[in-house]
Amino acid sequence: MGGMVLAVEHALARLRRMHVIRFFEEAAAEAWFAGKVRGSVHQSIGQEAVAVGICEGLRRDDWLASNHRGHGHAIAKGADPRAMMLELYGRRGGTCGGKGGSMHIADFSVGMLGANGVVGDGVTLALGAAHAAVIQGQDRIAAAMFGDGAMNRGPLLEALNWSAAIALPILLVCEDNHYSATTRTADVTAGPGPIARAEAFGLYAESVDGNDLDAVIEASTRVAARVRETRGPVFLHCRTYRWRGHFAPDKGAYRDPEEHARLMANDPIARYAAVLAAAGVEAGAIARVEEEARAEIAAHVADAEAAPWPEEREAFTDVQDLGAPDELARWVVA
Repeated sequence: MGGMVLAVEHALARLRRMHVIRFFEEAAAEAWFAGKVRGSVHQSIGQEAVAVGICEGLRRDDWLASNHRGHGHAIAKGADPRAMMLELYGRRGGTCGGKGGSMHIADFSVGMLGANGVVGDGVTLALGAAHAAVIQGQDRIAAAMFGDGAMNRGPLLEALNWSAAIALPILLVCEDNHYSATTRTADVTAGPGPIARAEAFGLYAESVDGNDLDAVIEASTRVAARVRETRGPVFLHCRTYRWRGHFAPDKGAYRDPEEHARLMANDPIARYAAVLAAAGVEAGAIARVEEEARAEIAAHVADAEAAPWPEEREAFTDVQDLGAPDELARWVVA
């Protein structure tokens, strides 16, 4: 009986995590439109099951490198959503001290190597981490998250080659949401697709329904174990869909309305909630985790809006060491 209760609690925690990601993304866009967040905001609404499912297969000390659409990855890996919201607002206490904003959230304490604004380049960070694990004799692995558009980028193809050529412990995860920015990926990609491309480099590769959380967890757990045991690369193709445009102000007018409505109906959060309901989880418990997640993000937004700005001297830390930060700050300000 106790095991059943724990299983239900674990399942509800997964559902809550997906809600936290979605509400975080919605709040981030609202803040951008209100002029409270600088830079770009790329939402991952509709892709929550990939982030949560992949991170279920990773250990806390494993590395994860993300991309420009990385809020969900960071939350799923264990980064603090409050610190992330402070980061978006550029406030003190943010994950990077308010310096990085939306596209550069990192939290090394949970293995989150950071988001990356250069398409496909986060993969090279994960590749370096995986290579370090080999050199240091560690059993940690690295995972890299990238979109289908990155499959046409040089850094990604070089990473596929290098990971296989010298056998690095890396899990390469392609979040295929059908679009490269504002262009349908299939229209600008030659060949039979991501799986065939990975296999051409000698990688073991498989595909999974990225909107089915249980399927992603099963695949992630299995292939991450394979990476850890063989100390070699694996490519996992997750089929999903992003509900919003490429970034906050993009209305996605280039997408077919009927296709958009059909794919949005395949909501990973609603699907998992239905799975829990069918398994006998009380409707009240399912609704409660959604409201808890909504309240949590609302509280983080309030904290971010009230938080102080970083001190001026903080602009001179975490950069090339040209002297003590205080000395450099005095020199520049003077």
